[in-house]
Amino acid sequence: MSSLRSFLVAGVMSLALLPATAVAGASVATTTAGQVRGQVEDGLAVFKGVPFAKPPVGDLRWRAPQPVEAWSGVQDATRFGAACMQVKTPVADYEAISEDCLYLNVWAPEGAKDLPVMVWIHGGSLSMGAGHEPFYDGAALAREGLIVVTINYRLGLFGWLAHPALSAETPENISGNYGLLDQIAALGWVRDNIAGFGGDAARVTIAGESAGALSVMYLMTSPRAEGLFHGAFAQSPYMITSPTLRDTPYVGWPDSELAGTTVATALGAQTADELRALSADDILAKLPATGYFPMGTVDGHILPKQVIDAIDAGEQAKTPVLAGFNEGEIRSLRILLPPKPETQEDWVREIRTRYGDLAGPFLDLYPGDDLDASMLAATRDGLYGWSAERLVEGQQKAGLNSYLYYWDHGYPAQDAHNLRAFHASEIPYIFGTVDRLPGYWPRPPATPEEEGLSRAMTRYWASFVKTGRPLAEGVSDWPAYGDARAYLALEDRPIARVKTRNGYDLHEEVVCRLRASGDLAWFWNIGLIAPSVPQTEACSSAFNTTAH
Repeated sequence: MSSLRSFLVAGVMSLALLPATAVAGASVATTTAGQVRGQVEDGLAVFKGVPFAKPPVGDLRWRAPQPVEAWSGVQDATRFGAACMQVKTPVADYEAISEDCLYLNVWAPEGAKDLPVMVWIHGGSLSMGAGHEPFYDGAALAREGLIVVTINYRLGLFGWLAHPALSAETPENISGNYGLLDQIAALGWVRDNIAGFGGDAARVTIAGESAGALSVMYLMTSPRAEGLFHGAFAQSPYMITSPTLRDTPYVGWPDSELAGTTVATALGAQTADELRALSADDILAKLPATGYFPMGTVDGHILPKQVIDAIDAGEQAKTPVLAGFNEGEIRSLRILLPPKPETQEDWVREIRTRYGDLAGPFLDLYPGDDLDASMLAATRDGLYGWSAERLVEGQQKAGLNSYLYYWDHGYPAQDAHNLRAFHASEIPYIFGTVDRLPGYWPRPPATPEEEGLSRAMTRYWASFVKTGRPLAEGVSDWPAYGDARAYLALEDRPIARVKTRNGYDLHEEVVCRLRASGDLAWFWNIGLIAPSVPQTEACSSAFNTTAH
């Protein structure tokens, strides 16, 4: 009897590993939970709205994701699932939002077998967005010989709330990070199921932009994600200080349980049962007034340390990384800027007060003769530029060839609104979806030059997924960062360059000093909102004060 059982189990598992089969315009794949039917579209098998965990509703709200229940028959996978709960805005106005949102989407070449996999994690400040945005369509990348997966994960309060009553329900006495656990569950689903769609679970690259890139860094430093991926993209990452769970407020952040208790009280709930009894719509309606901001929590388990501390300790995932940032990051994110001073003299005086012996190097880079330009550049370099290069440098020091880019491409519709190379504007070029942009997005011109740039970027990204090296035929080679600090400038065409006048060294020195102080917030406080930087000998090995 035991041998028969073993035979049946082996048979079921082998079915789960069979490639998707096409049937008259449809494609059927077998997962560990059951079969799904997608569509065949121009030589690709496309599966939409595939569940990777139980709906996190009712008693499963604010709990770790649970395995999806098996089903009989063939489940339809031709419609995207709902976006996760979020406040509707012109940027995030989805047909359906729901707590029942843990779905992913797959694009695969017909007949695919053992292809590398890219898993895309959407951005949106951990509070908005969805994996089925039209400009995340994976078709162009899949045609380069990849399996592309885009995922949802719980957002805002639903994905990141920590609270003592929720912590008490777990063996580790922790809460929060549910959105990160959703991402890990999606990667576990890929490990267990992607062979059935023609993918190779041993060649998975995670990728994301903005909050998606923050998520990539969280995954790189989470023991729960170990072994689930083998490469990483981080587009416009921000390596923020994250709050701790309890008792130890971290350099200006209240601990997560305290912040969660405050917001729960504002919502009229004290216990876990009361929290789960709140309607999702009521939570969304009241949430903006609470000032709640979702973040990952350093809890000693899911996130054992600050991302930067884990990297410095060599405890991050040892995978190749491709990361970069955009020239115009802050042009569309002016909410991150402090109020503009009246004059250049006011700017210089304030910078000298806050930066002390580092004011000279700071003002060399950001002189304030054009106040708008200096403020945009300083915040960009200190927020996204420092994070991208710090991540690439950390992987390079770990002996892994990693790659840095700088997106500095503009076109007339952007320039007309002073939005050159704005935050996220590189995404449709990578996905080959410049013809599927939302109404608020400045449209690129339909020219051979724009098409050529997009094609090159799609191929660079696909090549990195396939080989760990970004290569594209007919355009510039992309050198590894290395000791020369090489990078690829993505302008009207890709151009390999070496960093010279480098703001990274300055911002690394500032962060190093603030971290060493032990009690000063060391991130997201740049320029006119910087704390007084400790005056000391050079802290970072990369920075030489005498050279400035």
